[in-house]
Amino acid sequence: MSSQPVPAPDGHGDSSGWREFLGAWVRNPVRVGAVWPSSRRLSEKLARVAPGHGTPVVVELGPGTGAVTAEVARRLSPEGRHLAVELDPGMARYLQRRHPDVEVVNGDARKLGELLAERGIEQVDAVVSGLPWSLFDQAGQQEILGQVVDVIGEHGAFTTFAYSHTLPMRSARRFRATLQDTFDEVVTTRTVWRNVPPAFCFICRRPSR
Repeated sequence: MSSQPVPAPDGHGDSSGWREFLGAWVRNPVRVGAVWPSSRRLSEKLARVAPGHGTPVVVELGPGTGAVTAEVARRLSPEGRHLAVELDPGMARYLQRRHPDVEVVNGDARKLGELLAERGIEQVDAVVSGLPWSLFDQAGQQEILGQVVDVIGEHGAFTTFAYSHTLPMRSARRFRATLQDTFDEVVTTRTVWRNVPPAFCFICRRPSR
């Protein structure tokens, strides 16, 4: 059996990361919602909301093995604070080993405000999400987005992604409508065809309420 890393989209080859990701999917597929981590190109698009100057605070939801984490860390100001909220304990441990400079929080995104308050944080500059929104019902989506709105305030940004093939699905249309009801500005990026499967990002600003 070959000991070479399993090749990943866009040239990633972290075999331990794939094993951890697939292990989490096997443990609880309804929490992971995908069989491949985000590609580098998709990760770059998601991370663009991370400020490169000042002392910003950026939070990731559902960081998984850290594909997006690496891009946020690359863009984030050296004086910034980077937190990653991961529900799966095994993934959280792996992420902390791989990114020791990131504050990894093993917790539920539905309790985001509480998790941040425990760490002395009231508001953040950006929230980057890798959560599988199609696996949440409408109430669950609204609950998490409500937490996001509370912590980014009037001036923060929120970004997440969706798979292109899900666009015709009722749950996907509902989530897009929920985003448009929640934010004054919802920008859709071009599709990243080299992601598996192809995906695009939503970049959201100025909560409606």
